[in-house]
Amino acid sequence: MGTKNAELPKNWSVEDLGEGRMILNMGPSHPAMHGIVRILLTVEGERVAEADVEIGYLHRGFEKTCENVTYNQVIPYTDRLNYVSPFINNAGFSLAVEKLLDIETPERCKYLRVIMSELGRLQDHLTCIGANAMEQGAFTVYFYLINARECLYRLTDAVSGGRVTPAYTRIGGVTGDLPPDFRAGTAEAFRKVRKNLGDADKLLTRNRIFVDRMRGTGVISKQDAIALSFTGPVLRACGVPYDVRKAAPYLVYDRFDFTVPVGGSGDNYDRYLVRMEEMNQSMRIVEQALAQIPEGPIRHPDFNVSLPAKEEVYGNIEALMAHFKLTFEGVKPPAGEVYQAVEGGNGELGYYVVSDGSGKPYRVRVRPPCFPLVAGLSKLIKGGYIADIISTFGMINMIGGELER
Repeated sequence: MGTKNAELPKNWSVEDLGEGRMILNMGPSHPAMHGIVRILLTVEGERVAEADVEIGYLHRGFEKTCENVTYNQVIPYTDRLNYVSPFINNAGFSLAVEKLLDIETPERCKYLRVIMSELGRLQDHLTCIGANAMEQGAFTVYFYLINARECLYRLTDAVSGGRVTPAYTRIGGVTGDLPPDFRAGTAEAFRKVRKNLGDADKLLTRNRIFVDRMRGTGVISKQDAIALSFTGPVLRACGVPYDVRKAAPYLVYDRFDFTVPVGGSGDNYDRYLVRMEEMNQSMRIVEQALAQIPEGPIRHPDFNVSLPAKEEVYGNIEALMAHFKLTFEGVKPPAGEVYQAVEGGNGELGYYVVSDGSGKPYRVRVRPPCFPLVAGLSKLIKGGYIADIISTFGMINMIGGELER
């Protein structure tokens, strides 16, 4: 028999663990593990001594699928990477291909992409905090935040025509312009979102139970977070003000006044506070974008890049031919390779795309924000209580679609 805290031999069994140690399986069927993550825990009483995080229950083959369809046909697949903020995924891939093509989209298109991306970020953070509150027993907060998300879903649905998987962008543009009542609808939606956020803040931020469950749990240092390639709210909660929108501005983000909230403790409570403030900043960006947005086209004028409008297809032979060629053969960027990063809901979302000059990508690789976060999960939960795994796993906001492309 081994002794407590002794190093385990290679061929060991549960009986060899020694007094006080036990092996537990958490997931994949555990409700908090979303059916796709399994954690093999070694526990001493209620404390986690060791943790081995295993993924591989979902794998979708996203990247190889993308290499067998045209560039525009990839867009619906990007929706399903992070299905809570799909507009950001759409825009990131489109920007990568446009970099290959060496083209700029019209100004109005850039503003539209920013507006929809920030609405997607709001939906992402509302889902993360609402679901985490629910898993800790705060059902009222969950209903407040999901109702706020519903207001935003109605808003984005009116623009894109799709509720959860909108496939809004196209290479060189977007599918449609804003409806006439969008400004008024946004003002009304934001009024409700701010009210519900205020109610959630009153119920959670100084709630003794919530604070005790969040503060001092899932802690990671700034140095370790950087070493593990963390990005997004989890990195910013450690005090690192890295945000792709500021560090490497894309679209028209450099024209807006917004701040990047940071924490200092690197724990679950700071992650919660960072996300709460980021939602306020996203609403500021949308309001500024709506005030600045210029009139003009929403697609690149070159028929070799973007699909012509339907009214042109029906009455113009050149537009009809371009429609068929783009639909069946796809956009054909010159041979080359690019990497394009955007700020996703969970951090840096990057697309590495290689073109061989044909209508299909030769290679697609995604840098998903939550993959490094899940890779570092064992470090976050080691030494904590079993019950703390729920709040820590919730606040890194694992999204299965982007975790297992």
